[in-house]
Amino acid sequence: MAKKLIGVDLGGTTIKFAILTENGEIQQKWSLRTNILDDGSHIVPDIINSINHHLDLYKMSRDQFIGIGMGTPGTIDREKGTVIGAYNLNWKTTQNVKEEIEQGTGMQFALDNDANVAALGERWKGAGNEGDDVAFITLGTGVGGGLISNGKLIHGIVGAGGEVGHMIVKPDGYLCTCGNHGCLEQYASATGIVHIAQDKAEEYEGNSRLKAMIDNGDEITAKIVFDLAKENDFLANTVVDEVCFYLGLATANLSNALNPEYLVIGGGVSAAGEFLLKRVKQNFEKFAFPTVRTSTQLKLAELGNDAGVIGAASLARQFVNED
Repeated sequence: MAKKLIGVDLGGTTIKFAILTENGEIQQKWSLRTNILDDGSHIVPDIINSINHHLDLYKMSRDQFIGIGMGTPGTIDREKGTVIGAYNLNWKTTQNVKEEIEQGTGMQFALDNDANVAALGERWKGAGNEGDDVAFITLGTGVGGGLISNGKLIHGIVGAGGEVGHMIVKPDGYLCTCGNHGCLEQYASATGIVHIAQDKAEEYEGNSRLKAMIDNGDEITAKIVFDLAKENDFLANTVVDEVCFYLGLATANLSNALNPEYLVIGGGVSAAGEFLLKRVKQNFEKFAFPTVRTSTQLKLAELGNDAGVIGAASLARQFVNED
């Protein structure tokens, strides 16, 4: 009887769960709201209860599973299985996640950073085609990333490997939440795109629906900017051009350093699809080292919201060799 995996994708608003085959095929999925009240103290018990409840529901036993993997925001100690500084979860102090979940479920447990886990998912079952060298950039509220070299995630000495959102793309540019100026996150995230749009609208004097909306105080999103650019709104197109310039520069720098087989762009902003990718590629080709230009392929992510649970489940595959 083939054993199964459980993947957990812990986010600030939702916790996603999946039961998968050892080959990464999703068999069941469910989710619940993330309860961040009381310093996030409900989160781990909620995860344990939800897993145990669903195993009972599906009439499954612990010994049918290899283990549980989870992706989480925050600073992670993979050996100890602890998380600290996940502020969108209200986790300000060290959380003994591994110990508690192993005790509560009776299963082995592994965890990693959420962007790393999404990278593993795309590499295993998505745009990375199981390549040994895959770089992943996720464009959401912030910009995250995961870098896979020789089949292994690059963690760096304190786990900060893959912080691609904090590559400087514009020296002395916008102030970032990290304290530096000009980070990619401030130019290519959903919030960064809106920031650029608002700044450009102030200087722009021509006709533009985007300018009219901003001047009117309407709520602007990255999706609105891209939708208007697709409709040939001049101002919206100048915003998209700037975003794609910085993304092209960042993807080229990353690829010049790592020369991955695939550089995969995911996250909410990537929903702009080929319209985004085509312009990023033009800038990538301008800045990439010649052999990198012809060997590293830029692609859009393929797994959408499932990347996290699939990648998380892949963390549990390490337990196969231990049994």
